[in-house]
Amino acid sequence: MPDGRFAILDPVAGISGDMILGALVAAGAPADWLRQLPARLGVPEVTVSVTEVDRCGLRATKVDVMLPGGEQEQPSSPVHDPAHSHHHPVPHGNGSRSHPPHRHVGDLIAAVERAPLSLWVKERAVRAFKLLGEAEGQVHGISAEQVALHEVGALDALVDIVGAIEGFERLGINRIYNRPVALGSGWVRAAHGVIPVPAPATAILIEGVDVGPNGPVVGEATTPTGAALLRVLSSGRPPARWRASAAGAWGAGGRNPESYPNALRIIVAESAFEAGEVVLLSTDLDDLNPEYLDPLREALFSAGALDVQLWTTHMKKGRPGFRLEVTVAPAEADRTVDALFRHSTTAGIRRQTAERVTLARREVQMDACEGMRVRVKVLDGPDGPRVKPEYDDVAAVARRTGRPVHEVARDLQYQALRLVSPDTATGL
Repeated sequence: MPDGRFAILDPVAGISGDMILGALVAAGAPADWLRQLPARLGVPEVTVSVTEVDRCGLRATKVDVMLPGGEQEQPSSPVHDPAHSHHHPVPHGNGSRSHPPHRHVGDLIAAVERAPLSLWVKERAVRAFKLLGEAEGQVHGISAEQVALHEVGALDALVDIVGAIEGFERLGINRIYNRPVALGSGWVRAAHGVIPVPAPATAILIEGVDVGPNGPVVGEATTPTGAALLRVLSSGRPPARWRASAAGAWGAGGRNPESYPNALRIIVAESAFEAGEVVLLSTDLDDLNPEYLDPLREALFSAGALDVQLWTTHMKKGRPGFRLEVTVAPAEADRTVDALFRHSTTAGIRRQTAERVTLARREVQMDACEGMRVRVKVLDGPDGPRVKPEYDDVAAVARRTGRPVHEVARDLQYQALRLVSPDTATGL
């Protein structure tokens, strides 16, 4: 079962591929993994640098993707007076044919499909490139397959898109949400002159994405690559109630204005389970092989379920069956209903709203043995904390040590209680 953590992208100053990569490294994704990514993608000539920078007083992580000789994709420059601007062509977006050598979007999709990546990463990376190709093709009046990216932009997008997706996998997070995104304002230089913000391809790619105020942001804040990644990674608005477990991961953009921090924040969070209102979903199943009940349970938890219960029952004509009841926060109810229909044989679901009173809970981790870490649920009860080590972690320790599971659970429970409440543990 997932541990309940999820990520919230906070693009208050916009979003781009390099900003996501920087925030992921700041959140704990290994820098060495990112440096080795180009070779896994079949472009060993590309190098990745990771540095700590300052963005208007904030410490942020900057990621640069470079070709031999230090050539790299540059951020678009704001134009303060487009009517009197001298035209200095700057590569912008995709579809430009004036900057050979170039690569077609199909070439980049093929590179993704050849690379040693998980199915979760490949599916999302391919979809991101297809979205980019379709958007740029629509802008330039050509098919998505004909869209060409100049060499620097193509390799930068390849590393940015695959790295941004695989980075979340490296963090063990597969649920991602986003707060409203700033697009920027004004005009920027492009290959054929100046264009308004958002760029035409970005305007297409943000369809369905919540847009927030620009505040002091001038110029292009959200790039086509950043918009495409939002589309394939994010499930939309965060849950109504959540608590942050790590909120200080900032990824820097290329520009460094004096008036605001040009950086993206990733917040690692968990649901606030003590929410008072929940939705109860229930159904009866008599034609689903019991072997598939565990995968169904996992799918429901991945969709946002707070609790899943199953018990045997008798159906019509004496047939044995199962009653399934799911507890879920209102914001996650529709997604959980979809998962229940997709992963079971049910033809109908009963849905009702209920009140739930729960104890406040949190999760801590503690050392077990040989470098192993154990997650522990902590409930703040009226008579003091109550602790329960996660079963999967207890079982892993038992396998490593060869001890009976019940003995490991007993010892870990005592250690956990001593960790969160030394006075209580002393009296045991």
